[in-house]
Amino acid sequence: MTSRDEQSERLAAEKRSFLADQAQSSVSDTPEDIEGDGAPAKRDSFWRELPILVVTALVLTFLIQTFLGRVYLIPSSSMEQTLHGCTGCSNDRVLVDKVTFRFRDPRPGDVVVFRGPESWGSEAAGKRSPYLVIRWLQQAGSVIGIAPPDERDFIKRIIAVGGQTVQCCDARNRVIVDGRSLDESPYLYYHPALGPEQRKFAPVKVPDGQLWVMGDNRQNSSDSRVAGHGPIPVDNVIGKARFIVLPVTRWSGINDHNPQALLLLAAWPLTRVGRRSAVDAPVTP
Repeated sequence: MTSRDEQSERLAAEKRSFLADQAQSSVSDTPEDIEGDGAPAKRDSFWRELPILVVTALVLTFLIQTFLGRVYLIPSSSMEQTLHGCTGCSNDRVLVDKVTFRFRDPRPGDVVVFRGPESWGSEAAGKRSPYLVIRWLQQAGSVIGIAPPDERDFIKRIIAVGGQTVQCCDARNRVIVDGRSLDESPYLYYHPALGPEQRKFAPVKVPDGQLWVMGDNRQNSSDSRVAGHGPIPVDNVIGKARFIVLPVTRWSGINDHNPQALLLLAAWPLTRVGRRSAVDAPVTP
């Protein structure tokens, strides 16, 4: 073999060795190694996007809570047995609709959440911790209904509206509005230990733009009947309680039976007669 042939053979062997080394190197680069090379960049991207996601979530939560609806925790037993609420209980959480009253006025039978006037005190306000972080967590919990709100927020049922006269009671222990007894049987509750008698009060004419509200647990409710309370402004109404959302065993809509429905039915024939009389009346020349 000539020296030229030996040189060619040596170059070919070196080329084969180089290609074999390259192939071995490619096999050793596993998917984990390849992905690992880009991991720092992906982690940096996540941390850059995280503040944007948090801010977006907070803005959406604020908009929903302010304009559409909010979950409230029921902190007292004043609305038993429509709504459960007591110390040590699995208190109801209710979804409050803030849209309905943009299109119509509150009416008798609506269960509403409202800001209590100054004279109403703070029956529904939660106690806040003096520690900043805990207080922030409590406030965040009130937003999603797992802690009482830090406001004078109440939940009651509308019994009478502006211009109506309300009093208690008739001979059958029923509230009277405009001289007619109400039908509150679908929701009215008396605690066994407190007896079935309602607290009597003299006739009160509800001013225009205000509402007379009472709790379904009639003997254990601080409402419009209490001295110094009285009617509440319509402008104080936050929204209409629509659904019980927690606990899951209590999922249901909230009864909004109109206690004045019989009054409306009773007045209807009189309205019809009045209109017929007006039509039949002779025309004076």
